[in-house]
Amino acid sequence: MIEQRYPFRDVEKKWQKLWDERGNHEVDLDDASGEPTYVLVMFSYPSASKLHIGHWWNYGGVDTHSRFLRMKGKKVFQPMGFDSFGLPAENYAIKVGTHPKTVTEESITYIREQLKAIGAMYDWRWEVVTSRPDYYKWTQWLFLKLYEHGLAYQKEALVNWCPSCQTVLANEQVNQDGSCERCGSAVKQRKLTQWFFKITEYADKMLEGLKDIDWPESTVKRQENWIGRSTGSMIHFPIEGQKDRRIEAFTTRPDTLFGVTYVVLAPEHPLVSELTTKAQKAEVEEYTEQAMRASEVDRTATTRPKTGVFTGSYVAHPLTGERLPLWIADYVLGSYGTGAVMAVPAHDQRDFEFATKYDLPIQIVIQPANEILEAEEISEAYEGPGHLVNSGDYSGVSNDKGKKIISDKLEAKGMGGEAITYRIRDWSISRQRYWGAPIPMIHCDKCGAVPVPEDQLPVVLPDEIEEFRPKGTSPLGGVKEWIETTCPKCGGHAHRDPDTMDTFVDSSFYHLRYLAADRTDKPFDEERMKNWMPISLYVGGPEHGTGHLIYIRFITRFLHEIGLCPVPEPAAKMVHQGIITKDGQRMSKSKGNVVNPDEFVEKYGSDVFRMYLQFTGEFTQGGDWSDEGIIGVDRFLNRIWRLLTRFPGAIDDQMPKSNELPEAVNQALHRMIKMTGEDLQNLSFNTGISRMMELVNELYRWLDEIKFELEDSRPVKRVLRILAQVIGPFAPHFAEEMWEMLGGTSSVFDQKWPEYDESALATSTITLVVQVNGKVRDKIDAPSNASNEELEQMALASEKIQGYIDGKTVRKVIVVPAKLVNIVVG
Repeated sequence: MIEQRYPFRDVEKKWQKLWDERGNHEVDLDDASGEPTYVLVMFSYPSASKLHIGHWWNYGGVDTHSRFLRMKGKKVFQPMGFDSFGLPAENYAIKVGTHPKTVTEESITYIREQLKAIGAMYDWRWEVVTSRPDYYKWTQWLFLKLYEHGLAYQKEALVNWCPSCQTVLANEQVNQDGSCERCGSAVKQRKLTQWFFKITEYADKMLEGLKDIDWPESTVKRQENWIGRSTGSMIHFPIEGQKDRRIEAFTTRPDTLFGVTYVVLAPEHPLVSELTTKAQKAEVEEYTEQAMRASEVDRTATTRPKTGVFTGSYVAHPLTGERLPLWIADYVLGSYGTGAVMAVPAHDQRDFEFATKYDLPIQIVIQPANEILEAEEISEAYEGPGHLVNSGDYSGVSNDKGKKIISDKLEAKGMGGEAITYRIRDWSISRQRYWGAPIPMIHCDKCGAVPVPEDQLPVVLPDEIEEFRPKGTSPLGGVKEWIETTCPKCGGHAHRDPDTMDTFVDSSFYHLRYLAADRTDKPFDEERMKNWMPISLYVGGPEHGTGHLIYIRFITRFLHEIGLCPVPEPAAKMVHQGIITKDGQRMSKSKGNVVNPDEFVEKYGSDVFRMYLQFTGEFTQGGDWSDEGIIGVDRFLNRIWRLLTRFPGAIDDQMPKSNELPEAVNQALHRMIKMTGEDLQNLSFNTGISRMMELVNELYRWLDEIKFELEDSRPVKRVLRILAQVIGPFAPHFAEEMWEMLGGTSSVFDQKWPEYDESALATSTITLVVQVNGKVRDKIDAPSNASNEELEQMALASEKIQGYIDGKTVRKVIVVPAKLVNIVVG
């Protein structure tokens, strides 16, 4: 006997088991036939014991789109894995007091089952786990390739240091307010010897590549700003008393060169200690130490008071020879440009504030069109256009022309010339933490830094470690039997690099590793990549715009250039999912408004939960969760279930004929097929669900009218059969059960998306609005093909309208075809 209420627990277990046994979700990556379509959602951090509602929103929605693509004839590859190295997993391990490997593997096992509960068509044969040696062997291999091509190097540098996480952070991992993106602690500056990837070498290519991909405009703009290409001039300022030695400063405003009154170095500039005089040494050292305690964000904040110290040294103006004092100030960064700035206080606000504070000269060299500026009278820098003044032979020309001719003059004198710089800086990948891929380098007193031979990969992370918690230095440095080794080059005593790699290195190539997860002999499968790359649709949060999404583009392009990847960009299309809120607020434990998916899945089932999420709002915008709202979706699926129990048994695969159904039902059926298909293509799940609800409402309205008394139930079954196909991407377990109950022998997802009849969308009647003097007084049904004269007569004949026009003169009748009739009376 079929239950009257949908038995979701039994149905979902049944189909998850059958999918596995039948291999319904398996994809043959070596079969080049069909239309390979690679759909990828960013994999999760197994840094807690369960998935949160954001995972369900993201993964459920992407799977719904993927299942639709499969029914549209695409050959869809949708893999899943775990980004299991790095701070999120390690911090969670520290929190619960368990070894990172143990807690990570436990979390992976649990979350994998949760992911299966979503009903997604992941092919688990291609799973990747970044913290396992069979994966990070290739992370280390990638490092060696970058090193081989001169793109991985080690140097002492000022880096972002998180005092809580006790590790270095890349610039992309520091929030706008100068805090750590993981723990929120204020980030400090610290000098350390670090490994870097030379991402700056690819700045121009990555900017150009943004023109060739369909990514959200906001992310494209963020990346453009982050890469920050600036065109200007490099200018040389000879150091007083030191023959042929110069300080280089980049500027986008060479037209203001004659307004330079001092030059500024960043406190961390390597020449500071050398050029500081004995008289200024103590003050400079104290100031430098103080500046290093502030983050880069703090130092460059426009609201921060400008401070600095005179070094005691001077440089010469490259064109006039004028003696210019050399200062240090923390608003100049050593990691940006050359770490030196030519200060033009009349035409740069930062320089103006600094010069005003320290009583340095202000020289106006650009006058606006209808105004005369006096240095003694200005209250802020003038940064607009105008003509040059006080600029020698160049006075009188426009400042735009001045940029070119002054730059040309510098080049002719050997004092500089046109140049390009970038805001982006090289990627710092060294981490002073345990839970990460060991850097495959060996340090020998005799040979220096030597790469680990490829045939010795992976350099396995030691499980046995007395203390893996962060302590300011790399924990691996204390594992004597691991750190001490022999040099591959000379055979002498050496030690391994004690740092591990940034977790973003792991995720910079995972999209390619999925396609070769079965290969132990090589990181990538070139033939598969030719068929499947680039990713057709990549889905993830906008917060990764200047982090992961920069790195994955850099590594993909690098691999393309060395002939190991057929495409230069990882994903042809990118979509950012929205955020689910509760009572209009972002969910957080502190607010007590977190929704636990497991509770609702236990009560209503996976399909109801994921379908309600998709009904909540636009996928890219998000929506507001309502505990009551899910009841409506549960009721909807059970209404369909009751129809199945009322009309059981197999049915043919014919489309219902228009004369078999009432017009309203037939129209709702074809509208559902058309509009839900369009919505699914565009990831607009909420409106697609509404179309299905409309059909079910019309079906019930018809059946209620005839009291469910049908001589032939085949038309209803045919409608239900089509509904099973359309609801499939949204509620896969439910749809499979529907399909089987209606006689389907293979998976509903092996069926083609149903075709709609355009002619069925046209209605034979319209609702005619009738107004009297502009106010709605009646609505009547009228034939859709009625003429204007016929519509006018129908409106005037209405009993309701007669009551408004009796005893009055009809002055005018205005007919808007197929919409309304307005009767003007007086």
